[in-house]
This record gives sequence, structure tokens and C-alpha cells, in this order.
Amino acid sequence: MSNDTLDDVDRGILHLLQKDARSMTTTEMGEAVGVSASTVGNRLQRLENENIIKGYHPQIDYHNAEFPLRVLFICTAAIPRREELAERALAAENVVNVKEIMAGVENVHVEAVAPTREEVTGVGKALDEIGLDVMNEVLVKDEYVQPFDHFGQDEVSE
Repeated sequence: MSNDTLDDVDRGILHLLQKDARSMTTTEMGEAVGVSASTVGNRLQRLENENIIKGYHPQIDYHNAEFPLRVLFICTAAIPRREELAERALAAENVVNVKEIMAGVENVHVEAVAPTREEVTGVGKALDEIGLDVMNEVLVKDEYVQPFDHFGQDEVSE
């Protein structure tokens, strides 16, 4: 499904989910975008079936969850193996996020959390063992997120 086939209701629902996917009910979403709760439920099901919504993930403060070290490993993979190695990296212990970057070098970014420096070193070794070339590792201080404002911010009455 392309963005052209998303209507205002779909975009409004996506905007609301990005703001608060946990506590907002389908009734509240429906009121905000001007449709019934059952319409919201049907739209959510369709958006999930079409892989527009791929999941509902909490934003965790790892430091408060006793994993004070959050590290971004900037890696390089040969382009023909980039997807395979990115998927394998996700299976490594302590890894919470992997991004494939459209570049020739530094094209796999791996985020890991750990309670100790030794465990961070273990992640680096695991990435090396699967075939990634670790170019750099940096300590992440914090992360800030917001809803993508082209998903129906104007369609929502808040």
C-alpha cells in the first residue's frame, strides 16, 4: 500500500498510535478522527495485514531498567551480505535494534544494551564472529522520538 491510498482516517490513526499506542482505546481514537470504534478496529486490522503497522513497541528507558550501557555499533557488511548479517546481528545477545543503511561502508548500525562493559565487549565480539566489521562503537546518552507529522496530525481533534 502506498501513501496515496492512505486516507485521512488512516493517517489520523497512525498519528495517534505514534503518540500513544498503549493507552488510547479504539473509542478514543474514533472520537479523535471522527469515526466509530469498530471502524478504527477494522482499519487497524487492515493496516496490520498490509504491513504498514508492523508491531507495537514500548519505548524503554534501559538505564532505569538496570542496563546503564547503551551502545551503538557502527559496522560494515559486504553489500551482498548486508541483509543476512543485519538479521543475524539481531539474534546476538543484548542487541535491541539493527538498521540497514543504504551505503557501501558503515551500513549496519547495531544498538545493544548491557549492565557491564564486559557484556558490551561480548556484543562486539559476537558481531565480529558473524562477519560484521565493527568500525566504531559509541555510548548513547539518550534518544528522543516524536510522531511523524505527515500522518494525520491535522486529521486529529485533540
